[in-house]
Amino acid sequence: MAFSATFSISSSSSFTLSRKIYRPFLSQNVHSLKPTSLKASSSTSGDYSTASVVEKQSTPSKVRSFCLQTGNWQWKFKENSINIYYEKHERESPDPSKNILMIPTISDVSTVEEWRLVAQDIVQRVGKVNWRATIVDWPGLGYSDRPKMDYNADVMEKFVVDLINAPDSPVSSSESDLVIFGGGHAATLTVRAAKKNLVKPTAIAAVAPTWAGPLPIVFGRDSSMETRYGLLRGTLRAPGVGWMMYNMLVSNEKAIQSQYKSHVYSNPDNVTPGIVESRYALTKRKGARYVPAAFLTGLLDPVNSREEFLQLFADLEGKLPLLVVSTEGSPRRSKAEMEALKGAKGVTKFVEVPGALLPQEEYPAMVAQELYQFLQQTFEPSD
Repeated sequence: MAFSATFSISSSSSFTLSRKIYRPFLSQNVHSLKPTSLKASSSTSGDYSTASVVEKQSTPSKVRSFCLQTGNWQWKFKENSINIYYEKHERESPDPSKNILMIPTISDVSTVEEWRLVAQDIVQRVGKVNWRATIVDWPGLGYSDRPKMDYNADVMEKFVVDLINAPDSPVSSSESDLVIFGGGHAATLTVRAAKKNLVKPTAIAAVAPTWAGPLPIVFGRDSSMETRYGLLRGTLRAPGVGWMMYNMLVSNEKAIQSQYKSHVYSNPDNVTPGIVESRYALTKRKGARYVPAAFLTGLLDPVNSREEFLQLFADLEGKLPLLVVSTEGSPRRSKAEMEALKGAKGVTKFVEVPGALLPQEEYPAMVAQELYQFLQQTFEPSD
């Protein structure tokens, strides 16, 4: 993805007000919705060769009442009170809904926008179960606050655990089971937390799962490389020179466009000016470089080897349904890690869709279809 020692920390949370918008469901452009600033605030495959991001403009044949709620949830971590941006998508219905938590792929341009069209697609479907989808931005990414902290995999796992377990969380519910969809590192961090029994989802879907950051997956993690990663990370975090290096490596439109065309999307024609502009704006937010500095150099990696990666999934064998969504056009090294999960212990179902490292955004209709079929098989068994 683009520049994408265990400890115990007590945390508490508070919930800010949000707003709800009720309207007929219409598919919208992925970049048209901005976060509110209100303070009230088993292997299968298919032929998807002709489907891509152009499907984002399609409109359902039936217009259904659709509810969008946006807001900020306060995550208390050490001395920080961090506003976490979220969107909640659901279709109006008198019947109760089950919850899906959608977590974006970690990268310097990570955003709820990646999952928005998949969320809209799934919640507007009519079946035996109604679904509510909540998408959250990571701390330090997207539209969430970006404080200067020592970000690492434990911190990010702690965030996921607190988000799911806090009584005032936007995804907590005593009436609904929770399903988690995660992309990239988010998927692996979720599986890691579930293995530790820190979260108890009823099902997990890992979409284009990854475990190694951009530099470690290419150059490895021996002691000499770890030293170099540390120097780069320190430079990126430093005042002045850090911003200069960040602007050169990450925060410029040419770099973003190049990375999306080379390995984030599988079809360069799907990388539109609107996508580049949206992602570029994210890299200009205050504190934007801190999480990318950690991700790029491997501090956010949930494990250190393929063996550990496979063991995470194996440890969930028989405990919950687990779908892995691999992609046809992922970079060679990333694809090899995804393919290692095919037939692996703990993986209930393995499918492949078009795309590279961000299939949920590039091919939202195809990803939504696979995810919805997984939900039907899990929660709507045939009579």
